[in-house]
Amino acid sequence: MGTLNGGHIGHALVDFSLYGTFPDEDISSRQLAADDFALALESLAAAKAKLEADIHQINEETAPEVNQWVAHAKSLEDDVNRTRNWASEIVRRSEAPDVSGKAIEEAEEKVEFLRQEATYNQQVHHALNSIKYVNQLLDQVEQARDERRILDSLHLLEKSWTALDEVPVSKSCRVMKLLDIRAFELKSAVHDVFDHVWNSLVQVDSEAAKVTVFDSREDEQMSLADAVIGLKAYKEVDQRMAVLWHNLDKAIVGPRTNSQNPQLPTVKVEDSSLHLCGETDRSMASLFSDLQQIMSFLSTRLPEDLVYALSNVMMPDLIPRIITKWLDSVVPASLKEIGGFQQVIDAAGNFCDVLEDLKFSGFEELREWVSNAPRVWLSKCRETALDSVRTKLTQGLGATKEIERIETQVVSASDDGGQRANGNGVASSTENGNNTTSASNEDDGTDAWGWGDDDNDASNETPEASKEDQTNEAPDEEGALDAWGWGDEDTADPLPQESIANPEEPQSKPETRELTLKETYNISSMPEPVLLLITNILEDGASLLGNEDNPMSAAAAGLFSLPTLVLAMFRAVSPYYYSLQNGGNMFLYNDASYLAERLSTFSKDWKAKKDIVPRTITMVRLDNDIKTLQSFAARAYSSEMATQRTVIRDLLGGSQNLLQQDGLGSSDLESQVDNTIGHVRALAATWSRILSKSAWSQAVGSLVDTIASKLIADVMDLAGIGQDEAYNIANLIARITELDDMFLPPDAGKDAIPTTAEYAGNWLRLKYLSEVLQSNLKDVRYLWMESELSLYFTVDEVVDLIGLSFVDNARTREVVREIQENPSPLGQ
Repeated sequence: MGTLNGGHIGHALVDFSLYGTFPDEDISSRQLAADDFALALESLAAAKAKLEADIHQINEETAPEVNQWVAHAKSLEDDVNRTRNWASEIVRRSEAPDVSGKAIEEAEEKVEFLRQEATYNQQVHHALNSIKYVNQLLDQVEQARDERRILDSLHLLEKSWTALDEVPVSKSCRVMKLLDIRAFELKSAVHDVFDHVWNSLVQVDSEAAKVTVFDSREDEQMSLADAVIGLKAYKEVDQRMAVLWHNLDKAIVGPRTNSQNPQLPTVKVEDSSLHLCGETDRSMASLFSDLQQIMSFLSTRLPEDLVYALSNVMMPDLIPRIITKWLDSVVPASLKEIGGFQQVIDAAGNFCDVLEDLKFSGFEELREWVSNAPRVWLSKCRETALDSVRTKLTQGLGATKEIERIETQVVSASDDGGQRANGNGVASSTENGNNTTSASNEDDGTDAWGWGDDDNDASNETPEASKEDQTNEAPDEEGALDAWGWGDEDTADPLPQESIANPEEPQSKPETRELTLKETYNISSMPEPVLLLITNILEDGASLLGNEDNPMSAAAAGLFSLPTLVLAMFRAVSPYYYSLQNGGNMFLYNDASYLAERLSTFSKDWKAKKDIVPRTITMVRLDNDIKTLQSFAARAYSSEMATQRTVIRDLLGGSQNLLQQDGLGSSDLESQVDNTIGHVRALAATWSRILSKSAWSQAVGSLVDTIASKLIADVMDLAGIGQDEAYNIANLIARITELDDMFLPPDAGKDAIPTTAEYAGNWLRLKYLSEVLQSNLKDVRYLWMESELSLYFTVDEVVDLIGLSFVDNARTREVVREIQENPSPLGQ
């Protein structure tokens, strides 16, 4: 056996000490010498030193953790010792009642602290149990969802929400947030399953026009009644019923109630299904029969809660559709068709009764329509009447019709049939080689109608209007209110005041005779339909008042108010449509006047009827409408005249002086005058096919007078008139006075005298102005002193004309003085 040195022995000892490794047999069986132990001890010492260094290093690295654990352990030991001491002290003090009050207070505080600690521990324990309970409930919800037990899922969800609210932990706590998220996710998952189950119970196929409602399904654990609970849990009752109505309307109700469809299907119910098939007629009976089947199906198949909710979204859509698209369209516009309308009313009323029995609601509008059927019929009559007036107007004025107007007047036997009633006829002549001018007294029928009696001035605009209407030259400014006749009663035309004899004075009764006057004028095609419409309406009203058994008798009084609305519509709309035709305002004047005359005659004949109920006679009140029509006619006439006078003034220079326009020579002035004359002749030709001869004469005379007054005013406004200028002005006047040929009597010979001066107050002024401009001082003096110039010009006007035309000298001043000293040379 060999000898080992000390190093091998030391290494073997270190391995055995540290790792428990036993040396090999060749080492352990060998003999050791004394020197070997010294080396072995050195190896052990070195190993010890290294081990201590490693331990020291480990201690330094783990010192903080160790110190913390040591501190915790010591603190826990202190707490335990302190608690033990407190307990011993409490026992001791309980056995020694003579302890001080301070010691007792300290003991109580310690007891309270222990109690709070115990309470806190109990609260933590309760919170943990509550969280555990909620989590278990959510587990059960998940299991019920997987097994498609929807109601159980909803009940458990509701229970879990309640339990979650009762957990004594802040909602911001992480565990509470996690539970809340899980509950929400389960709610959504259960809702998805609920959707599937609902859609399997209530099926709507729009393409096939079919609706199927099952009470329950073999493959589903939830019935339709149970589904109501689910809808309420999710607060989706109204939403689901809105969707159901939308789909139902698209598949069934809409196609059946669409009156525009060329073919209407009928409704059929088979077991759990409602569908469309075949074709049906368009009668109201068929419509309500099919709607009744639909409502009965829904009421039978759906739970009552759903029927009520469905009514809230269905009826506001369905009922107005039935009324506007079906019922209103069959309301008759006349009394002759009222029999069939009663059947419609009965069918609608029966349908309301069915809806009420089926527990539907929201159909009050239909019930009100049935109750107010007379008012509905009256509204249809009103709408039809007004629309017929509008429609007729949109079709144009149509063919004209000649109307003969005849009036008989009682006049004095001494009156000359050809003399003017107001005695304003004027005859005049100019001697000394000048033009001879005269005003004819020949009667053309104008004054027999009472036109122009108030004033011979051209400002009288309307042949039959009062001065109030005649002076209103811009009726359009009154707006649409005038067309409806509002306020007309307050401004009714005053009748001409006749002289009243003093009863105290003896009156001789003059001999009288009758004078019959005739003339013709033209109206459009509008008045006759309006008159016929008004006549039919009033006859229907009289018929209803005489038959109280008629279901529409309650609307009789309303019928008698329709003529006023018809005439108001005519007045409101007609100005626009009449203005589209040449001479339209004059047609409107004639038509409105004709309507007023015919209505006046109708009113008198109506009051004389013997075959109607006495109360009916008093129901017809047309007097105000007649007055309004007369005022309306006057406004139409005055509007046209005001417009044409404005046009004439514009053609003659407008606000400028015709004779002082910059850059215009005599030929330009002649052109302006010729254009004006042409315009007047064109109007005269148009109006001759519309107005009566008397109205035509006054209208055209007013235009001619406008020309005369404009030229006279422009001449008087000049600063001076030279010889050439006087000649040019006289030439213009000569062109204007050619309009005399329009006022010649029919079949007049070459010596006939025109009647222009009877309708144009400034006509003779214009002619005398021409003579003055062409005269010398001697002639002017003659015209004033011996002729009739003083009848048409004042002293100041003649003096001004002399100042414009003649040089200021002794002779001129002498003539002026003589004229001023004789302001009325003819004694007028």
